[in-house]
Amino acid sequence: MTTIAMAFISIGDEAMSWRSERIWIELITGSRKTSNFCWAFILFLGSLGFLLVGTSSYLGRNLISLFPSQQIIFFPQGIVMSFYGIAGLFISSYLWCTILWNVGSGYDRFDRKEGIVCIFRWGFPGKNRRIFLRLLMKDIQSIRIAVKEDIYARRILVLYMEIRGQGPFP
Repeated sequence: MTTIAMAFISIGDEAMSWRSERIWIELITGSRKTSNFCWAFILFLGSLGFLLVGTSSYLGRNLISLFPSQQIIFFPQGIVMSFYGIAGLFISSYLWCTILWNVGSGYDRFDRKEGIVCIFRWGFPGKNRRIFLRLLMKDIQSIRIAVKEDIYARRILVLYMEIRGQGPFP
């Protein structure tokens, strides 16, 4: 009887991966990252503040004690503040929904013995919520790694696979 060696590897914000001699499974975190929680929370509080300031200027009452309603005139400042507050709440609700649905999470599975690559991701609710690709390793023509840098000087590695009969996809 043979034993299979397993290794758990943690890479930055990414989830754990599992390896053996035959199978390699890479778990993908998706939208449930700490930065997404922080941005959704900050955006919600900020847009709620804008909406309260706009509403207090309309009502003529101090709903927020930091800004007396006499200093902000409803037309045009109060209307603009209310608009920014409503727009921010929509964007915040979008972020919270992507976190709740865990969009982008899934796994990549590479099976050397069977010669199969499986890619699974969760999408937005609907008929295409589950994205599952099963490819034969012999159909993979090339694999390219692209290094991209964001504004915070972090390097992001993107793996592109070119499949016979299809173009490259990340």
